[in-house]
Amino acid sequence: MEIFGYRKLLVYTKAKEIVKNVYRILRRCPKEEQYALCDQLRRSSVSITSNIAEGTSRYSVKDKVHFLEIAYGSLMETMSQLEIANDLKYIDEVEFKNIEVLVEEEARLISGLRRSYQPEGSEL
Repeated sequence: MEIFGYRKLLVYTKAKEIVKNVYRILRRCPKEEQYALCDQLRRSSVSITSNIAEGTSRYSVKDKVHFLEIAYGSLMETMSQLEIANDLKYIDEVEFKNIEVLVEEEARLISGLRRSYQPEGSEL
């Protein structure tokens, strides 16, 4: 098993793209948001990559699936906060639509990886 095998996964590299986009958005947020929405967005987006790396590095299928489910939840949390940032006009509509496409793709990738760990016909 390769130690940093998660780095080669498309699901991980796409998650990093989301984090980079979030950090670009955060640079433009007003100061009063730095410890509220910005802090929450920062933590939720980084949680996606962290949980993918941790989950794919686990040995048991149950653990792998558990961490991927957390990554998926963090992805949805990030999207929810991006919607709020968009509503508050911290993100323009074009940028929001672009990141929304990335989030949709990442959701499919996480779900697909999760299903790939599941034995056929079983529920975890």
